[in-house]
Amino acid sequence: MAEHWREVAKRVRNWGKWGPNDQLGTLNYITPEVVTRAAKLVRKGRTIPLSIPIDAYGPQGAHGFRRNPIHIMSVDGGDENAARALEGWGGSTEAQIREFWKGPMRFNDDYIIMPLQGSTQWDALSHVYYDGQLYNGYPASAVNSFGATKDSIDQVAGQGLITTRGVLLDVAHHRRMKYLPGNTVISPEDLEEVAKAEGVTVDPGDVVVVRTGWRVNFLETRNGEEWAVNSPGLSWRCAEWLHNKQAAAVASDNIAVEVFRSELEDALVFHLLTIRDMGMMLGEIWDLEVLSHDCAQDGAYTFLLAAQPLRFSGAVGSPVNPVAIK
Repeated sequence: MAEHWREVAKRVRNWGKWGPNDQLGTLNYITPEVVTRAAKLVRKGRTIPLSIPIDAYGPQGAHGFRRNPIHIMSVDGGDENAARALEGWGGSTEAQIREFWKGPMRFNDDYIIMPLQGSTQWDALSHVYYDGQLYNGYPASAVNSFGATKDSIDQVAGQGLITTRGVLLDVAHHRRMKYLPGNTVISPEDLEEVAKAEGVTVDPGDVVVVRTGWRVNFLETRNGEEWAVNSPGLSWRCAEWLHNKQAAAVASDNIAVEVFRSELEDALVFHLLTIRDMGMMLGEIWDLEVLSHDCAQDGAYTFLLAAQPLRFSGAVGSPVNPVAIK
């Protein structure tokens, strides 16, 4: 089986398709014509956020190489009378506070400390590699302790590319389930079946959004570790399906878009095929519950999607607050 996915990799590999220096991959399918078409989908002016809260209560937990975000206040209301205590003490920062606090104006400031892939997020094309190469043949060494010098998230964010038509393939709703059972594998045939039932097609430049309902599972259990390792998701075979559709990207409400427990001996093969070979970004840990309800109500499973990553220089991923507009 391991060799079989490598044969698929050869068929879906987009290296050189958009030139030897390309760092955008399948986002190149989002042309001005695609954006114009997507904008015409807005009828009601309804906006639906698709992100989970960025706080200490997400699925990442408190340990490991990814942890839930930490929010710290650096200046707050408790400091309102701090100027008196700072008189004659501290350095230039404290001197500035003393000057500010002489008048009526006060302010609050805060920090966030988090993995860039610790909440609703995009995987950049520099996130995953194998055999020593990133998307488009760049060497793995292009990512070093200073950041990703190739295929980084700011290549995308700097161009404001991810505004296009979104297509919700609501697998859980189609199967009349609150959420799919753990480790459910979604095949290309399943995606076709759901699309047909919804009356939609996936066209070039679309972002395919797949709902498993797994966000609800986490809210019920609050067990991030089991939620991750038992996640249902796409089969590795869906990579070729997305390639043939010329989709711009794919996102889901689970930990990795694909089923976490791989059907193959090689783990997370879908990541390898999409990110490294196709040049397709993955959106993970999206909240699709309100969108699911809205689409079921009006029968419209396509929408204008705005999902810009943050412009972190040299980063291999980014938090995102996607918004569906109908």
